[in-house]
Amino acid sequence: MCVRPLPSGGESVKSFSGIVKEAREISLGFKTAGQIERIHVKEGDPVREGQLIAELDDADYRLGVEALQAQTDQLEDEVGRMKLLYEAKSVSENDYEKAVAGLRQLKAQLQLNQNKLDYTKLYAPLSGYIQSVNFEPAEMVDAGTPLVTLLDINRLEVELDIPVEVYQRKDRITGIEYTNGTSVPMKLKSLTPKADGTQLYRMCLAFEGKAPQKLTAGMNASITLRMASEGQDGTFTLPMHAVFKESGNTYVWTIGKDSLARKVQVALQGMDGNGQAVISSGLKGDEQVVRAGVNALQENEKVSITPQPAKTNVGGLL
Repeated sequence: MCVRPLPSGGESVKSFSGIVKEAREISLGFKTAGQIERIHVKEGDPVREGQLIAELDDADYRLGVEALQAQTDQLEDEVGRMKLLYEAKSVSENDYEKAVAGLRQLKAQLQLNQNKLDYTKLYAPLSGYIQSVNFEPAEMVDAGTPLVTLLDINRLEVELDIPVEVYQRKDRITGIEYTNGTSVPMKLKSLTPKADGTQLYRMCLAFEGKAPQKLTAGMNASITLRMASEGQDGTFTLPMHAVFKESGNTYVWTIGKDSLARKVQVALQGMDGNGQAVISSGLKGDEQVVRAGVNALQENEKVSITPQPAKTNVGGLL
């Protein structure tokens, strides 16, 4: 199990309620104009990355490609014959180069029309849920017109509102955690610089790692903000058994976002009144520090982090 270093000068803990939201909302539309032939999804449907969403009537585009393909094949044969004549000095270099340039231009036009044919099919660029469908089959649609809206569920965020007194102390936030049943570290993504009509500031948080399983957009979220008290001296406290000695130096194990253990040298100032180790340097305060089994770890060892139980009984999960 891992812990975060606590500022030794003390800290205050603030709890807030927020709403889980998808990280982004994407409007999807065809890259070419045409008549809608089929729509394969409806509102609320889950979709996978690469799944076919809708199709345009591609008859005219297909005919255009077939016609250009026939012209290209014919011109390729002509250029091939002209090459033999050019090598036999029966045609001029200028005539041969003109034929080659014409073939190159025709191939480019063929590729352009093939692209337009491919654009008659709309695929999901990522996995998510269909929020809305704006057209029906047989309707005409222009290129770029939003056909469906897709919610990106691969990345979830939490939005909450904080009061003025917390906003004024935003630089003293030492930790942010999602605390619905388990404690999951979060990071500040954005904070509005202007209060709304109720004097609240909108804060947007992102999960540092993977969001908890079964968490979906629209759910309530309990968020804990840890804030440094005034006048802290820059030291941190850790459980004493998280600290170990090696070759006369003091170390702790930290776990990075890649789940690998890394040994970090720290300066042990002493022990506080609660029996906690006081660390005067070597830590920033945002690390995940291993608190048990430190003598069994090795550098760059893969570690599975066990979530800490929530400090509150939100959701009745304790």
